[in-house]
Amino acid sequence: MQRLFLWLSLALAAATPAVATDNPAERHVVVVVWDGMRPDFVGEQTTPHLWALAQTGVFFASHHPVYLSATEVNGTAIATGMNPAHSLVIANTDYRPRIDPENSVGIEIPSVVRKGDEASGGHYLGATTVAEFLHARGLATVIAGSKQVALLHDRARRPNEPGVSPVLYQGAALPPALELTLTETLGDFPPATKSDDKTARDAWTTQALIGTLWKNGVPPYTLLWLAEPDSTQHATGPGSTASLAAIKSSDNLLDRVLAELDRRGLRASTDVFVVSDHGFSTINRKVDVAAELAAAGFDARRAVAGGLKPGEVMTISNGGTTLLYVGDHDAALCRNLAAYLQKQDWTGVIFSRAPLEGTFPLATVQLDSPEAPDLVVSLHWTHDRSATGTPGLMASDMKSTSEKTGNHTSLSFYDMHSTLVAAGPDFRAGVRDTLPTANTDLAPTILWILSFKDEAMRRDGRVLGEALAGAAPPLRSFEIKRLTARRDLGDGRAWEQYLNVSEVNGVQYFDEGNGTQGPAR
Repeated sequence: MQRLFLWLSLALAAATPAVATDNPAERHVVVVVWDGMRPDFVGEQTTPHLWALAQTGVFFASHHPVYLSATEVNGTAIATGMNPAHSLVIANTDYRPRIDPENSVGIEIPSVVRKGDEASGGHYLGATTVAEFLHARGLATVIAGSKQVALLHDRARRPNEPGVSPVLYQGAALPPALELTLTETLGDFPPATKSDDKTARDAWTTQALIGTLWKNGVPPYTLLWLAEPDSTQHATGPGSTASLAAIKSSDNLLDRVLAELDRRGLRASTDVFVVSDHGFSTINRKVDVAAELAAAGFDARRAVAGGLKPGEVMTISNGGTTLLYVGDHDAALCRNLAAYLQKQDWTGVIFSRAPLEGTFPLATVQLDSPEAPDLVVSLHWTHDRSATGTPGLMASDMKSTSEKTGNHTSLSFYDMHSTLVAAGPDFRAGVRDTLPTANTDLAPTILWILSFKDEAMRRDGRVLGEALAGAAPPLRSFEIKRLTARRDLGDGRAWEQYLNVSEVNGVQYFDEGNGTQGPAR
């Protein structure tokens, strides 16, 4: 392994460097997010523009989301470079009693964001985003997304008048006056469709960026969040004809962004990142976890009238992962829940707030935020192929009547591997980086590129120095681990779960995890 690490370091060092400037006002970083894009669908035929970009820069062959492999969790990881325990966003849907004591909340919903900031004195997120950091140093940004997750990158209210650093999120804008300008120019933001096809929304948002938000110049930092192929993959599954068409749409929109940079003569001074927040799987089993727990005798519910009481279990689905909140953190009830989960064939990996036999601590995957649940269960998955021939099947927490075909958020290999390509003056050319990387690494790398090196080193992620053309933090270590936890079930069987972890320079990357029942030893 040490020899492989040395060979990789030398190979990366030999790649052709480019020339970059040290003045952040004279350089540009553009991040384009393809929501839910699996790396195995990147190819010369499926994504010709992304493929061509990768040939001029770096393809990160082992890129990861943070766990939970969910949009809001990873949108915040990209924005801050911090792990969920520090960013405070550990799920798409969570229980925040100070915001709503009876119901789960969607983390990205604007009213939830505002209530969260009011309840926390402006600290709804536990870390400063790249956009916020740059604003404090007098640098402008543009954030544009066809989904509300874009708001998490730059949520501060601002005067309702034209100015620097606009934010566009699912057709709404900061400042709000910008909405009228965009509507007059582009027409109304496209409505949702029954098929969950968001390509029209992505096209509208992309045109808003290159035609209006960049009208007075491209700032040092821009982020464009596209909803596809995530939306279509939820509806029709990864690898379907519709999903492949959605991927092609995102590829064409990337081409429009690159063409605009070319038209402005900015490609030579612009680093472009194309990243996905998570991977994707095909649903092969629908499990209503709240109903299953209730049938087993637990007082489990999706909402808690009057707040979470002793003896109650609030069950919050995030698709491939379920959060369980226990009234008063009752230790005996937590043990009973874990014991029940360890006997279910739909259980993958269990994490617990307090130590429990056969589980991993929440801290193992950086989920130990102050308001974390008592138990987190990632549902079971397999490498088997779907009807489209796409590998990766999963159980998903949802009602049997749900029409969803694809999902994510589990510890499936296919959820936990995502896409990253980077090209521009600060990156080496024609490199395939096989070292593990993650969404938390974007913010520190961007801050390093923009010459805020001290701040870059304060983030949880690492600077992707092996891919950079200029001076960067050196590669010091690379390690692979397999963590296991086991419990005798007392009936001749035992529960055993595993988590595969890789580590570079002390930063951990979660490759996959699963669990199973087998004979006791």
